[in-house]
Amino acid sequence: MVKVKDYFDLNYGVNLEFSNMEEDSNGIPFVARTEKNNGVVGKVKLIEGINPNPANTISVSCGGSVMASFLQEEPYYSGFHILYLTPKIKLNERELLYYCMCLKQNAWKYSYGRQANKTLKDLEIPSKEEIPTWAYSLKVNELKKEPIISKKIELDVKNWKNFKIIDLFEIKKGERLVKEERIEGMIPLITATSENNGVVDYISYDDFKDNKKIFRDKVTIDMFFNVFYHNYGYFSDDNVHTLIPKNISLNKYVCLFLATTLKKLHYKYDFGRQARLQRLDFDEIKLPVDKKGTPDWQVMEEYIKSLNYSSNL
Repeated sequence: MVKVKDYFDLNYGVNLEFSNMEEDSNGIPFVARTEKNNGVVGKVKLIEGINPNPANTISVSCGGSVMASFLQEEPYYSGFHILYLTPKIKLNERELLYYCMCLKQNAWKYSYGRQANKTLKDLEIPSKEEIPTWAYSLKVNELKKEPIISKKIELDVKNWKNFKIIDLFEIKKGERLVKEERIEGMIPLITATSENNGVVDYISYDDFKDNKKIFRDKVTIDMFFNVFYHNYGYFSDDNVHTLIPKNISLNKYVCLFLATTLKKLHYKYDFGRQARLQRLDFDEIKLPVDKKGTPDWQVMEEYIKSLNYSSNL
């Protein structure tokens, strides 16, 4: 075993606030104290005179989602209480990813608000010689980084308009299905959860097809305002609302755009307030519009297609 400081130089990041940054979909990643999305909360414009943290370093959250550790392959800005680790020795990508995992396993030491700022450097990790062979041989199907289209789409949020959800969608509530009544099968059952795209179980199509509605290729909102797009057939329980587009057919790219936009309403349903039909009737989402002032579905589709990794969709 070695100490973190034996293999890495530890430095604080640039300590910026994401809320004060100018967002730019073509900018550089901004890493914050979160365990989601490789720590990236958005992309921002480069600030003259402020150099980003270097690429191919490990970002470590010392507070918040403490010890959330990620390999950052691009230069990036970071928020408060983020350390970045620069290798002192030659380490390849798989070795760096392995050390990210090792660092995360120390999160239990920092419960109850204890931060990792002062003690991170002295944590023990396996030496390079102790890295298990599976860390090198493990095969994961790699995602294609290329976008579907090379055209860069700029989104000017200032020109977007608000639309009531009920003006764009018919909202269909799912049907109650308690655990004791479920019959195992192949159709996903969607319920109120922030995990696994809302899928909690798989139930029998033949046993429920006559008395339960099966939806396909739709966006759902559950009682806690977790929003997901499902590109497959599914049943949903009575804590889930399915959005049925009115007078238009929406493809998966537009649905993914809408799901992301809808998630911005999550803050309205904190502290136990639930998303129910009578409340969703009054909710609005902000969307890009065309010259007629109607939702610009084409721009939404092209934006998703222009993102890196979209060729995997």
